[in-house]
Amino acid sequence: MKRLLSCLFLSRFSLLLLLAGPAAAAEVPEVRYDKTTLPNGLEVILVEDHRLPIVAVNIWYHVGPANEAPGLTGFAHLFEHMMFAGTRHLPRGLADRLLEGAGATDSNGSTDYDRTNYYDTVPANQLELALWVHADRMGYLLDVLDQAALSNQQDVVRNERRQSVENRPYGVVEEALNHALFPKTHPYYAAVIGSHADIQNAKLADVRDFFKRYYGPNNASIVIAGDIDKARTRALVAKYFGSFKKSPPVVHPKVATPAITRERRITVPDRVELPRLYMAWLTPPAFQPGDAELAVTAQILAGGKSSRLYKTLVYERQIAQEAAAAQNSNALTSTFIVDATARPGHEPSELETAIDAELKALRDVGPSEQEVERARNTIETAMLTSIEKLGGTGLANQINQYNQYTGDPGYLPKDIERLRRVTAADVRRVAQAYLQPNARVIVAGVPGKPDLGPDVPTPPQVSKAGRTDRAAGINRDEAWRRTPPKPGPAPRFTLPQGDAFKLPNGLTVIVHPNPALPLVAAELVVKSGSDANPSDQPGLAGFTAQMLDEGTAIRSAPRIADEIAQLGAFLGSGSTADASTVSLLALRSTFPQALDVLADVVLHPAFPTAEVERQRASRIGELTQQRDDPALVAAVAAAGALYGPDHPYGYGQLGTEQAIRATTREDLVRFWRRHYLPGNAALVVSGDITADELHTLAAARFGGWERADAAVTSVGDPSGTRARLVVVDKPGTPQTALRVTTIAAARRTPDYPAMQVMNAALGGLFSSRINLNLREEKGYSYGVFSAFRYDRTPGPFTIAGSVRTDVTGPAVAEIFKEVNGMRDKPLPGPELGGARDSQVYSLPGQFETNSGIGASLAETFVFDLPADYWRTLPDRYRAVTAAQVQAAAQKYLKPDQLKVIAVGDRAAVLPQLQKLGLGQPETRDTDGQLP
Repeated sequence: MKRLLSCLFLSRFSLLLLLAGPAAAAEVPEVRYDKTTLPNGLEVILVEDHRLPIVAVNIWYHVGPANEAPGLTGFAHLFEHMMFAGTRHLPRGLADRLLEGAGATDSNGSTDYDRTNYYDTVPANQLELALWVHADRMGYLLDVLDQAALSNQQDVVRNERRQSVENRPYGVVEEALNHALFPKTHPYYAAVIGSHADIQNAKLADVRDFFKRYYGPNNASIVIAGDIDKARTRALVAKYFGSFKKSPPVVHPKVATPAITRERRITVPDRVELPRLYMAWLTPPAFQPGDAELAVTAQILAGGKSSRLYKTLVYERQIAQEAAAAQNSNALTSTFIVDATARPGHEPSELETAIDAELKALRDVGPSEQEVERARNTIETAMLTSIEKLGGTGLANQINQYNQYTGDPGYLPKDIERLRRVTAADVRRVAQAYLQPNARVIVAGVPGKPDLGPDVPTPPQVSKAGRTDRAAGINRDEAWRRTPPKPGPAPRFTLPQGDAFKLPNGLTVIVHPNPALPLVAAELVVKSGSDANPSDQPGLAGFTAQMLDEGTAIRSAPRIADEIAQLGAFLGSGSTADASTVSLLALRSTFPQALDVLADVVLHPAFPTAEVERQRASRIGELTQQRDDPALVAAVAAAGALYGPDHPYGYGQLGTEQAIRATTREDLVRFWRRHYLPGNAALVVSGDITADELHTLAAARFGGWERADAAVTSVGDPSGTRARLVVVDKPGTPQTALRVTTIAAARRTPDYPAMQVMNAALGGLFSSRINLNLREEKGYSYGVFSAFRYDRTPGPFTIAGSVRTDVTGPAVAEIFKEVNGMRDKPLPGPELGGARDSQVYSLPGQFETNSGIGASLAETFVFDLPADYWRTLPDRYRAVTAAQVQAAAQKYLKPDQLKVIAVGDRAAVLPQLQKLGLGQPETRDTDGQLP
């Protein structure tokens, strides 16, 4: 992928729909689209949606690892990266600068086994720019493709492999699972990303041949969804894509997948503390009989707290930290995978015995009709939720998915019908047919040293001078393509403000009616998070929030889970530095009943002793898992280094194992009583509901919440370490997880607009200085980015990413160079304009979903921002000057106050870092604390 994301495996039921009526459960949704085909074979699918002034452009090329030649694993994914390297009319990096400067969001690409996609969401007036970029990639990549571009992207993809497979907990275990499911000759044998050897062995001639074979218009489909005029859009597509030549007809792979007739078992060591067990079977291809039934089976087995494996392994027996199941649907064959992570002190064999018992029960008896109904309801709500986003994995992508797998972009009503037809007998039947012990692979991931294979050296960088290795292009040049299209008039948009009122007890209620879909999102937010933790009880706010849905005076924890699932709703809770939240997503038709549950868990939590002990064990397990992830370790070590052990921000939300073990039920009750009070809280609701309806519901559910004064909290001053270099040792890791950080500003700072624009240019955007330097120019990393966290008191500024172990020192040196460059000189006009516009025109995307709207309105409450804050922010961004950006950099990014946190192989990285003059290094443990 182009960005810091894992390769995408889409759920068959992450669907996009346009509703024909108000109730999703009662009426079959309808996909409204227009589909045409250009003479050169490009399929064009248009969806008109005027909710926001944005447009999603999504192109699928019908090629993936299923089309790879032997010995070229990962080639389709490598080629995905090549499409971002530069084209005849778009020098490398220009497309990113133009799109991000135009306010693009969800700009990326991804590779799955059967397809490769590229997508952007842009302001409606920039549709032509997006089409110009995507068309130039399709038509003119070959004209400038050379060895220098290939070598750079080989470095990037190998860094991605290190980050997403080798340095990610259980990454090598999951790769081994794939190897065990398929023979080496099968196109699904390798992970999508491929091996180091195959990535490095890719030849320029192979890349050119791949482009000519698979990247013609006749092997692609484009979906454009959003604020468009169909006739004009159709004409623009014809203008930009219509003159391209067809590629030779693509021969679709004919692959026979050998059945598994005898159980296969392997054990794979990895840098993990908790063992994880995987079970996998080969199952019917996407959209074939059995596919939907197995998706329902997966939901029944491990779809949240109402599922069988959660209740048995996690809740009752407490031998597992977590459990999951999925029907991963693909064209040649699908896989059904169950996995469970052991709780500390338990082994894979215990998990296997317990999972086998549940599978046997499904085969022998089957589920209850109520279980099937819960699963169907949950899946349908997930289907509906995906319509909220136009781009990314939302509407445009899902229509493209239907188009490729079924030939019908409007397949959704049929898909929902096949889901609704699934019965308990069907689940039992597919469990008997496919989930048999002799037809599976079992892989145990256990603590140990992973086998990463032989080292494949990184060749020296290829010189960009000369460029004698380019080949002739395919399509004739057209002079008009050499100039970026001019945007239309800037879209006018008014961001949600929300209508607010208060109940007599002091509870603030904020509502944003949004009748576009029959969905309602609610968030009960309390102005107390980890900032309210006592100094000796880090993690108390998070522990308290986690306990809320674990039982009330009238509902047990299992009943809460079952009731929410039966309603097809989603309920969750958590805490941040400054707030605690309980969130809800439900259909309009079930929102009142779901709000009953939310109100009950907030107002009447029982904190049952048995549940406290269950969640204590769960949090200790989470802490154990956190230690396995270098990026998370770097985050908690940075917090400790910045704020010190006596400051509530000096820890992660889990706190420490000592604090978790010491927390009593009385501590949790006391925190709830002191902070979960109506005058300290707001109910924020966005969706298909009116203010009057919400007033009635809120008064009925929360009117009896007794008024009381919330406890006053003070976080005190930071007392972090004086050391500027902090190292956490992770021997043998192929990458170093880096954080370069300092304390900056609070959320209410008047410098906020200038800081955000400055950060966009420095490290906030893909085209930012730091990322382009470390990823695109040096090939040190898959991506390094920066961000401010604005708390009620000054929060941290952080530059974060993972780099190759052998270049850790040079990477940090380059980061400091870019920070100094931002301080020393004002941003040039074009760079300032791009960074500023990226902030202005990407704002509507923040309000694309009801949950996003709710979170933004909740932010105004938590930080006491004006009600019209979001509506006035665009103009404040537009007013930012180069002098203000430079002043913000000089004020908040002082090099001598930046701390470097490095989590990696200490023996390999410390000598590199000591050359940078950062002073005496400090060593911390994997909990981020001083030993």
